[in-house]
Order: sequence, then structure tokens, then C-alpha cells
Amino acid sequence: FNIQKHNYLSLSLLLCTFPSSFLDSLHIFSIKAISESESNSESESKNREKTSKEMGSEHGDDGLRRRGCSCTKDDFLPEESFKSMGNYFRALKETPARFVDRVMTRSVDSAEIHEMKARSGNEMKRTLTWWDLMWFGIGAVIGSGIFVLTGLEARNHAGPAVVLSYVISGVSAMLSVFCYTEFAVEIPVAGGSFAYLRVELGDFMAFIAAGNIILEYVVGGAAVARTWTSYFATLLNHKPDDFRIIAHNLSEDYSRLDPIAVGVCAIICVLAVIGTKGSSVFNYIASIIHMVVILFVIVAGLTKADLKNYSEFAPSGARGIFKSASVLFFAYIGFDAVSTMAEETKNPGKNIPIGLVGSMVVTTICYCLMAVTLCLMQPFKEIDPDAPFSVAFSAVGWDWAKYIVAFGALKGMTTVLLVGAIGQARYMTHIARTHMMPPWLAQVNAKTGTPINATVVMLAATALIAFFTKLEILADLLSVSTLFIFMLVAVALLVRRYYVTGETSTRDRNKFLVFLGLIIASSTATALYWALETDGWIGYCFTAPIWFLSTVGLKFLVPQARAPKLWGVPLVPWLPSASIAINIFLMGSIGKDSYIRFAMWTAFLLVYYFLFGLHATYDTAKASLKEKMTLQKAEEGGVVADKSGDATLDH
Repeated sequence: FNIQKHNYLSLSLLLCTFPSSFLDSLHIFSIKAISESESNSESESKNREKTSKEMGSEHGDDGLRRRGCSCTKDDFLPEESFKSMGNYFRALKETPARFVDRVMTRSVDSAEIHEMKARSGNEMKRTLTWWDLMWFGIGAVIGSGIFVLTGLEARNHAGPAVVLSYVISGVSAMLSVFCYTEFAVEIPVAGGSFAYLRVELGDFMAFIAAGNIILEYVVGGAAVARTWTSYFATLLNHKPDDFRIIAHNLSEDYSRLDPIAVGVCAIICVLAVIGTKGSSVFNYIASIIHMVVILFVIVAGLTKADLKNYSEFAPSGARGIFKSASVLFFAYIGFDAVSTMAEETKNPGKNIPIGLVGSMVVTTICYCLMAVTLCLMQPFKEIDPDAPFSVAFSAVGWDWAKYIVAFGALKGMTTVLLVGAIGQARYMTHIARTHMMPPWLAQVNAKTGTPINATVVMLAATALIAFFTKLEILADLLSVSTLFIFMLVAVALLVRRYYVTGETSTRDRNKFLVFLGLIIASSTATALYWALETDGWIGYCFTAPIWFLSTVGLKFLVPQARAPKLWGVPLVPWLPSASIAINIFLMGSIGKDSYIRFAMWTAFLLVYYFLFGLHATYDTAKASLKEKMTLQKAEEGGVVADKSGDATLDH
């Protein structure tokens, strides 16, 4: 059986980290699934039979075997706990025991790669190469942020030293990319960080990440969709709000309705469901155009450079640089969407490292060159915070260049939306495979090889938020969510290397927990000391050595329990430990109001988990265990029991 129990490590890690959030119950869009075509292939027939067994009717989970959705309760809550009100109330009474079970349960690689994938009914098509992944990575990351955030942070916080802020954010993102890459190669499934955390930190910690993942994609996608409207209006010589509808009866934050953003989401939805390879071709063409625009901005801008504009390099000192770094980190998110495409990648061991790491290198270089160009064109105090590059070109007499900038931003935002749509649907698909969300969302269409249900539902949620909401108040919340996930993935990588259930001795496990706890605690103390804006360096003289010595202890006093099979993060434990420290430190640079909203989101989603998600996953795991034990006994006895209770000879 592919679940390891008595996972004391996950319980200890739970105490080392702070609570977060789960995914919003998108309850429930009535969407007709596209009918699946019949396959004449014998291998697909066997796969369908295997899926039917694993999703057997013992626990009522027949939703994945339907051709579509009848929109009944069993399509969305097929588990035993929801069969009747009596069952549900009994499940609620067992919540504490079930919660302990889920906290102390870890999955294994084989369960995520084989059993979870089988629950989608059909296989995703393996069509992607490293070239596709690299351009997906570039398309996912380089959006409108480079055209807006650079000027905003240069003017308000970092000055010309904003290039250092990009370097710090880029290094932090690269460390996270390394961690994601090892996991994506070892566990090439659609679930991304959700699957990785489920294997290494357990079911509940994966649930925590799932909420942040959904928040990141839905809110981030809505923000990009609304920004798309603003740039489109600018390109046509209109003000950003000219194409929005003013609803005077709604509050200020929700009164500027954006039908264009909804239309863009609908078009992206169509592109995302027709097939991953087709989406890759579109992304490749759009990203090439975007890179040409970026190259134009850099070359043309440097012809108007003035070194005097660099005379006051860091007006706000180190604090301004790190404050900007925490905001500019938002410009790097999106690469995690590429890790969700591992299930559709040919030869993942070779193509994923090249695609992920290569795209981040290209992105960081572009960002730094753009930042240098802008601050050489204008004094940082004169940079326009809303349209920095357009205004900078106007200031040197090139008014026409603003149209090229706006066009490039539109192209960049389009690819960000597309890759985000692909990534979020695959996250949702794998989450639904575990029944944390309705299993209907886990279906993969036989014709397209894409998760159509999950794609439509996620983009519908994105479009709804984009239609109503001004998203400035959620920008920092998104940064908290993203940094938290990246920190957890780095923790999970250390767990993967240093702890294997049944092999790691109790002594080594305890030493590992002590050193890992000290790494997290010292990083948190450093971030808090920075957040308090205390002058002097005395606090860092304690926290930094603790982090360093803890990492040294992990390196030399705890033996690694597992080596990567195909591709591994270099310099372990130094790189994962540095990723933990940097991500926590950047979280300390975010304002307290963001954490208040973050706590509210967490509280709401934990209610969902304890009322629905916990019981659905518990029932599914127990039913799967019972089914496997029955099959094992039948094989040992030479017979296999069919669903009707009859027995047929195995030989």
C-alpha cells in the first residue's frame, strides 16, 4: 500500500511552520464535460479497466467513469461521509481522529505517478520538449510587471539600485527553481508543489499549499486580465478606465466592471483546452514577439543613457533594496506552472532541468538589463510610476515608442495568462485526484488530453474576480502566498534528501529535525528583526551564525538518506537552506495588513477543510487501502472477487 503511516516528521514540521490556507470551494459550476471518444487501443482499454477498479464503487466514487456530469451530489461529493446526513454527522464527530490520521500520513512517489494519474480516466499527452518548456517559462514569468514594477520601485524605494533588487529576487527564485526541478524530475505529475509536499510533508501540509496555489493563480490571473484592459486602452489612446463600466451602486473597490478582462479569460480558456502542444506554439510565437520588444527597449533606451542618473545609486540604502526585492519577487512567479507540465513532457529527466533553469536565467538577465536601462534614461525621481518606459521615451522625444511598449506588454500578459491557465488547471486536476476538491475536476478529456473541467472552472473564477475587483489590495497577499509555498518546497526537498521512513534511524531523524528547526527559527528571527526596522546589526550577529552552523551541522552530522535518480539540486543542504532563509526574509519585508488578510483567508479555507476536504480525502484513502488489501488477499489465494461478490479463478 502506497501510504506510509506514523509520520512523526510531518507532525514536527507542522509545529515549525505557521498555518496557511486551503483552496476556495468553487462550488459549483454546472459545466457539461466534452464526451470522450472510444479508444480501440488494447492498452487504453486495460488502463480504463484499471482505473475502474481503483475508483471502485465501494466508496461510491463512480464520478470519474461517467461521460460528463449529471450535476448531482455524487458528481461532487461521492465519498461515504456524504451519502447521508447521518454519515456526515458521524464523520464530523470523528474529525479530531481523522485530522491526526491525515497529518501523520505521507504519500509516496509511485502513488502520485501511477495511482493518482489513473483517477483522471485518460492520460495527458506527452508532447513537450525542453524548447517548449523554456518558452513556457519565459511566457509565464515575463509579463507586464517588468514594464510597471521597475519604475514604481525605482522611484519609491530602491532608486537605480533596483537592479540589485532584481538580482536578489532572481537569486531567490533560482533557488526555488532548483528545488522544483528536482521534484519535477523525480515526480513528473500535474500536481506540481502540491504533489511534492504530499509525498514529503504529508496530506495536511499539501492541503496548506493547495490553498496558496489556488489563491496565487486566481488572484494573479485576475490582476493580469485587468491590467490587459488598461494597456489595451492605452494602446488605443484612451485612459485605462475608459473601457470599463462604472457601477455606481457598488462600493469603490468593486464598481469598475471589466468585460474586456472576461473576454480575454474566455479566449485564453479556449486556447488552454484545445491541447498543450497547440498552446505551446501560440506561446512560442507570442513570447518571441515579446522578447523582440524587450530587446528594442534595451537597445533604444541605452542609446539615450546618461551616467549622471546613477550618481545617487541607493537613496534608501539596504532597506529600500530589500523592500523592493520583496515586491519585485512578484515579477518572477509563474515558473512553478511549468513544473505542472512534467506529466506532458518527453524525457522529463533531461528536458525539465534545461527548460526550467534556462528560462529563469533568460528572465533574470532581461529584468536586470531593463532596470539598468530605465534608470540610465531618467533620474529616478522623475520616473513615472504608472508607465515608466513610455514616459521615459517621451522625455527623450520618442513618443511613438510608447505604442511598442504597450504592444509588448499586451503580448507578455497574454502569455502569462495562457501559461497560468494551463498550470492552474493541472494543479486543480491533481488536487481533485485526491478528492480535496470534487473528483469531477480531475477528468482528462480523451480527445484533447487536457483537463477541460478544471480549466473552465478555474478561468471562470478568475474572470469573475477580474470583472468586479480592483486588485491593488491583494498584491501583497499574493506575495505572502507565493513566498510561503516556495519556502515549503525547499523544506520538503531537505526532508526528501535526509529522511526516509523505515530507513532513517531515530537518532538521525531527531538530529535532522533539530537542525531544520534551527534553520527555520533563525531565518524567521532574522526576518522579524528586519521587519521591526531596528537600527544596528547586533540581532543579525546572533541569527545569521545560528543559520550557518545549523546548515553546517546538517551537512556533516546527518547522512543523506536518498540520492536523486536523474537530476538533483547541487550543494545540498546549502541551496535549499538558503532558499528557506531568503523566502522567509522576503516575507518579513511585507506589510502587516497583508498578513491580516492572509489570516482571514486562512480561517475561511480551514473551515472548508474541516467540513469537507478532510472527510473526502480520509474516505478516499481508506477505501483505496481496503481495495488494495482485498486484491492482495485475492491474488495470494489465487482468486479475484468481482464487484457482484462472485469469484473467478485467477489461473
